[in-house]
Amino acid sequence: MCRWLAYQGESIYLDELVYEPEHSLVQQSIDARKAVTRVNADGFGLGWYTERETPGQFHEVLPAWGDENLRSLTHHIRSHRFMAHVRSSTGTQVSRSNCHPFIIDNWMFLHNGQIGEFEQVKYDLHQQLPEDLFLKRMGTTDSELIFLLMLKNGLREQPVDAIRQTLLDITQLMENRNIKEPLKASICISDGVKLWAVRYSSDNEAPTVFIRKKGSNISLASEPLERNRDWKKITAQSILVIEGDTVTSHTI
Repeated sequence: MCRWLAYQGESIYLDELVYEPEHSLVQQSIDARKAVTRVNADGFGLGWYTERETPGQFHEVLPAWGDENLRSLTHHIRSHRFMAHVRSSTGTQVSRSNCHPFIIDNWMFLHNGQIGEFEQVKYDLHQQLPEDLFLKRMGTTDSELIFLLMLKNGLREQPVDAIRQTLLDITQLMENRNIKEPLKASICISDGVKLWAVRYSSDNEAPTVFIRKKGSNISLASEPLERNRDWKKITAQSILVIEGDTVTSHTI
């Protein structure tokens, strides 16, 4: 499965997390330790916020470890809030439009996991989208569809309720179709002010998400970036809301 990280706090250069740590995100693209698939070579993406209203983004289909553009960009871009993702496809094509994070207006979203037997429920889930959100769909992944469904369910107005409702609706649809493979989701979302981190699975074996808090500097990652005790595993079936140096937890 994919690997990702997110950061919120004092402005730093992106390579301080993407490249420099012992078990950096780029290193995880070659050798993930807490994933079903150790290699994540199906593209990568960056999303970062600045003083502008909407975030910047960079997507590429090459493996992260061999892309000099990624190394240069992360060395020169500073941000107080950013996300990065290395992809291991669960069946959809390798393309820029399928790379995370996905961005709509000021909202940014990335995901590790999958909707079990996605092809069996894809049509029904698409049917739930209003036309304006359906037309914003650029790729073919279940991840992007989850993001659009959360927006449909009120992500802009009541984020925690929208996240919870979307995951439970998908789980219920899968149960109605007698799908045995689980819905798995480790997710990070931002509106440019807050971060929401999600760890959920319908089979109670949720993909890992870790948090490290140093004052107002907060990092999230699929796997710890260093071998130390600063990284704490987020409780499964939960949503964290991170605003400034305050972290609150909600159950799903």
